[in-house]
Amino acid sequence: MPSITINGERHEFTPGEKILQVANRAGQEIPQYCYHPGLSIPAQCRICLAEVWAPNPRNNNKLEPLMGGKLLPTCATECSDGMVVYTNSPKAVANQKAVMEYLLINHPIDCAVCDQAGECFLQDYSYRYGRGVSRFEEQKVKNPKKDIGEHILLYSDRCILCTRCVRFAWEVSQTSELMIAGRGNKSEIDVFPGVGFDNELSGNVVDLCPVGALLDKDFLFKQRVWFLKQTPSIDGLTASGDNIFIEHNEGKVYRVKPRQNMNVNKWWITDEVRYGWKFVHAPDRLRSPMRRQYGVQVEADYTRAYDEAIAGLRRARDAGGRVALVVSPMLPCEEAYRLAEFALAIDPEAALAVGPVPFAGEDRHYPPSVPADDPAAFHVSAEKAPNARGVRRVLAAITGRPAVEFDDLAPRLGEFAAVVVTGNYPSAWATEELASALSGKFLVVIDTLPNLLTEQADVVLPGATWAEKAGTFENRRNMLQAFEAAIPVVPMAKTEGQIANDLLAVLGGEDLRRFIPRTGVLVVDEGPGQVPAATEVTNIPRAKLFNAAEVRAEMARAHSELDVFVSEITLPTGRTEIEADMTMVEL
Repeated sequence: MPSITINGERHEFTPGEKILQVANRAGQEIPQYCYHPGLSIPAQCRICLAEVWAPNPRNNNKLEPLMGGKLLPTCATECSDGMVVYTNSPKAVANQKAVMEYLLINHPIDCAVCDQAGECFLQDYSYRYGRGVSRFEEQKVKNPKKDIGEHILLYSDRCILCTRCVRFAWEVSQTSELMIAGRGNKSEIDVFPGVGFDNELSGNVVDLCPVGALLDKDFLFKQRVWFLKQTPSIDGLTASGDNIFIEHNEGKVYRVKPRQNMNVNKWWITDEVRYGWKFVHAPDRLRSPMRRQYGVQVEADYTRAYDEAIAGLRRARDAGGRVALVVSPMLPCEEAYRLAEFALAIDPEAALAVGPVPFAGEDRHYPPSVPADDPAAFHVSAEKAPNARGVRRVLAAITGRPAVEFDDLAPRLGEFAAVVVTGNYPSAWATEELASALSGKFLVVIDTLPNLLTEQADVVLPGATWAEKAGTFENRRNMLQAFEAAIPVVPMAKTEGQIANDLLAVLGGEDLRRFIPRTGVLVVDEGPGQVPAATEVTNIPRAKLFNAAEVRAEMARAHSELDVFVSEITLPTGRTEIEADMTMVEL
């Protein structure tokens, strides 16, 4: 293969690749602001300029400087075989220092109050490539702060006009709300008059902005980024299966950001996924088991709630009735498997059904101008459940027949004497028709938020959201993707997998209190190897701790149809270690 040499290191390349692309792929740093692999290349910021030498075929392939020694933008210059590139030569270094000086001429020194501090390219490059002093003595140009959309604030003073946001609005969302207004040092990013920046991908410009110019209103002044822990996860709201990072601290989620996966969501996520996690910390989260006593729901401990749930299900079965289990498509595959095991342990003829699968609108893709099957297309799913396909796969394997769809089960609910229902939807989902159909039956509900079913249930068990558990989702393209728990479950609630483990243990005669340590408190480390921060949670009675990876292996051993949970599953990438720029000296 052809190769080039960058700062003394030789790298192979594919014809058509740019110098900067080769360097990025090889992990060799070249400073860059305007370049992004998902956008066009304007060569706008000029900090990536380098000396480029190449063989001259007219002079016996002797190495000669291109363009007479003029510095060339590595982001826009195609590689050629034998090319030699210097970004550390005196001329290239002088350019880097000059560009940094120009960018900082009108930039306010407000890092102490800027939300971007700690993940700002301008800070990093000022330290690595800047002069360290300012020679500017004139009046700085002042630009206003602007509210440009539902989610975005624009601090024009901090903008370096890299144009990433403008190109995103024109090339990806193709809604074209952003532009560069003015000329010279009066140039600034702005929206067209009367047109707010409110498309469904708007939050991505915050991730694109290399400085603190575009900020997220939802995250503004909420947390310093160096306190945040980052957990790889999967979109738990839609069937798209977008790869995300959940960023959290001390048991609280602060923001969700996209995690690059070229086979799924590229570099982007929708605002629905970015801001849809608020129900995780809803003030009305279910936090304690409930049982019905003399027709009224009262709080109960887990051992009493489990005993009553099992007793009620057994009474229904012994009286000749049947048991049904409704597994929510919001639950991961491993929890669906355990809950199905419990239902079949109570009633071997139990009906196992997939819960309601919500839809909103139609499937969409971006950029809208490319075909839906284009490899560069980013898809937005109208199906608002992350794992309907995974639940169907698990229930079909464990019963040996296709899973029952909720729409087929609903008209037949009169056939059942007892029903176990799981929810975990981000908003109210139970209809009056469903509540009426379940009236008079022994009803066990496992859910996270109150609704019509939790109000009429005989036993209510508080569950956990996807951010509080580990598991596997199967997306709209039938990709199985595993994810990790980001934060501990809210106090007194449990994951559905743990609840299923507990119920199976109680059926087997185990004493759940044997796992409680003397302290009664469990310490959960949110981010091993990151900023130290542990959260204490009350250690309530439980059986063996639910472990998603162990359950996946068990599923594959027990059912050949579920081998894919070992052979084809995509595991989250490891955490990236961040090294400090500062030299540490032991005293």
